[in-house]
Amino acid sequence: MAADSAAPERELTTPVALTRPDGRLNDAAVGWARRPLVDTSGIGRRGWGRNKRWEYWNVATSSHILAVTVSSLDYAAVHEVWVFDRATEQTWARSVTVPFARRTLLPGSLGDGPAQARARDLRVDIEEVEDGTRLRASIPGASFDVIAEMPEGHEQLAVVVPWGDTRFQYTVKDVARPARGTVTLDGIVHDLPAGESWAVLDHGRGRWPYDISWNWGAGSGRSYGRTVGVQVGGRWTLGTGATENAVMVDGRIHKIHDELAWIYDLDDWRTPWVVAGGGLDARFQPFYDKVTRTNLGIVASATDQCFGHWSGSFRTAQGETIPFDGLIGWTEEVHNRW
Repeated sequence: MAADSAAPERELTTPVALTRPDGRLNDAAVGWARRPLVDTSGIGRRGWGRNKRWEYWNVATSSHILAVTVSSLDYAAVHEVWVFDRATEQTWARSVTVPFARRTLLPGSLGDGPAQARARDLRVDIEEVEDGTRLRASIPGASFDVIAEMPEGHEQLAVVVPWGDTRFQYTVKDVARPARGTVTLDGIVHDLPAGESWAVLDHGRGRWPYDISWNWGAGSGRSYGRTVGVQVGGRWTLGTGATENAVMVDGRIHKIHDELAWIYDLDDWRTPWVVAGGGLDARFQPFYDKVTRTNLGIVASATDQCFGHWSGSFRTAQGETIPFDGLIGWTEEVHNRW
């Protein structure tokens, strides 16, 4: 369901702290930015048990899909490494839950240091390097070493979503990062296809309600001679005055201030999804549904993450229509109790 057209959100242009000294939301941080300007180092000093911190990277290519999560929920760390061979649909996966987030390192703010996870049969290292971000992960049977390049002038969508002064989220959604590197599967090294490999970051810091659902979609690629990135979300931002919706064209973010309409049927997940509003008219055709169900009692999660391709068009605020086709990415439906 889409809301009525919304007023433009405030664009942040100077650095600002997410929290006040008492740990509550700093109203001056509410808005969106083209760079990760928000200092989130105050997360963790208050509200133990509600703080959520994570780095999720996905690298989608014409041959493989790679994903890595390093996260802390205060009382536990939840990490995952997942590799998918598109030709055979074989997967290599390892997910671990570590009590009290032991052996987990996450920077206070994006870019302030490395992220690391160490657990049985899982090792992850994420660090900034001269020309981008290096992603290294290993699990039994699979490992990868990838650079998510940072092109000159490339913008990153940063948004602060306020539910209230004690519940809020800062997200950086960074789409259409060209990727290069290797993935090793059962001892065989595969190069990532040049020009057909794209990295996407979901960086999160905040304090969440216990029970919440969301949609998220992202797509990246070259189409009609331009680099296009689609970043869309829904449900979790309703009523906050904020959205995480945007289309990136040649590295420049075009913010969508409206909530979007989402039409899909997970009972028949191969049918196309439609996501529309705010100048965006997009269709997503899935080719694989990654289903994850976790129920640890008080903590539970249900995720359908469908991988596929985006097509459609976007009309900018300046009146230009940007067509796109064949962008690789995903859509998802998530319900968390955490």
